Amino acid sequence: MTDAPAVAFAGTPEFATTSLAALHRHGYDVSVVLTQPDRRAGRGRRVAESPVKQFARAHGLPIAQPVSLPRDGGVDPVWGLRPDLLVVAAYGLILPEWLLSWPRTAPINVHASLLPRWRGAAPIQHAILAGDAETGVSIMRMEQGLDTGPVYATSAIPIEAADTGGSLHDKLAELGARLLIETLPGIIEGRAEPAPQDAAAATYAPKISKQDARIDWRCQASELARSVRAYDPWPVAEGRLIDGRVLRIWSAVAVATASDAPPGAIVAAGPDGVDVATGAGRLRITALQLPGGKPMSVAAFLNAHSLDGARFAD
Repeated sequence: MTDAPAVAFAGTPEFATTSLAALHRHGYDVSVVLTQPDRRAGRGRRVAESPVKQFARAHGLPIAQPVSLPRDGGVDPVWGLRPDLLVVAAYGLILPEWLLSWPRTAPINVHASLLPRWRGAAPIQHAILAGDAETGVSIMRMEQGLDTGPVYATSAIPIEAADTGGSLHDKLAELGARLLIETLPGIIEGRAEPAPQDAAAATYAPKISKQDARIDWRCQASELARSVRAYDPWPVAEGRLIDGRVLRIWSAVAVATASDAPPGAIVAAGPDGVDVATGAGRLRITALQLPGGKPMSVAAFLNAHSLDGARFAD
């Protein structure tokens, strides 16, 4: 790209790396990469760099890792000259007005939903939890509100019956990167005009926590099956047996067969799955994991562990 526009990029996780890689691959001048500070992670609590930092470092892109972005702050001179664009994807910090007004043209956000549906931190998981038939990505002009800015473009895909939080994440990351590259020329040249969102149609996707992944067996089996998919690969749905064992549930399907057993009761267990009574129907668990162990099929689990007399606690 001749006379490539200068683009400042802000992002942290793998989702954002896909968009950053697309900008770099298509010849945009990435003048600085803002990403969250290194943090301790994993069992060994080792200091880990964000996926975005790893990509930027591997490709020689300037990196900045501000701990915070105070409202009364200002652009750090080490970030370089004023860019033409600021592209944001899952950065993880709220951007103050001074940063939104930094780029000459616009601050742009790659958001993993069809706005105004699922504004917020966890749109991918919430789309699965809600049983949405489709989701997608939006390229939005950022403003001070939570994902409230006008939208330049959207692209939709169906949510397949087998989609998990992880598989849908990967699809949307690629889709978002493609849509970003398609949309940027029109934004830069002033041809693209963003459309305001319908605030009345907005829904919200708050951040997911480990607490959210604890199964409430009083819910319907279809709802629980969606939660198992949504929380794969993190935080992973889990249930506690009355003997104290915690089982992480990696794969499950809803079975319409009615049961008189109370929610949480194990009503059948065999190589094809462990059927658990719920508020409506059964949840058939097909892959699970004990703490400290590896995920395994139910058949492999039952070869080494007994569920005789077991049931899940409320």
